[in-house]
Amino acid sequence: MTDALDTAENAQGLAGGVGVAMSHRYAVLIDNVKYHFGDWAKVSGLTVRWEPIKYRVGGQGNQVRLFPGLTEYQPIKLSRAAGPYSRVVQHWLAQTAKKPQPQSGTIQLVDFAGTPLVQWRLNEFFPIAWTVEDFGAEGGRPAIETLELAHHGFLDDDLSMLSPI
Repeated sequence: MTDALDTAENAQGLAGGVGVAMSHRYAVLIDNVKYHFGDWAKVSGLTVRWEPIKYRVGGQGNQVRLFPGLTEYQPIKLSRAAGPYSRVVQHWLAQTAKKPQPQSGTIQLVDFAGTPLVQWRLNEFFPIAWTVEDFGAEGGRPAIETLELAHHGFLDDDLSMLSPI
């Protein structure tokens, strides 16, 4: 057992003493303490894009300037084996269906000891899909649940505080 722990500690220290983000465990923390979604095995969709805006300069030539357009975030997909925390997610989905209320929270990439290494703050998210894969007796695999969230972003790019009044 100590050899496995030593190996995990060595894997975490590959970057010269800086924790390496091993992408195998994520904690999802919701600001509303009523809903703690627990740990997840897979997170996808942490993507942000800017569609370039083209501006053609008048005059001679065919010069085009590019500027960053609006920020666009992709939906986040969380996946894990269905278990006790699935009931918390189901309760949140039922409450959201009755009275939609966007939530905010954090996705944390955690190390083997549960210490957060990297985190992404999701602003005003809400569910857009929840699935549990088909059940079958063959194979002996756990049922995987997937929660998909739309959100208003995870970059700290709100400049409204800096705007003159």
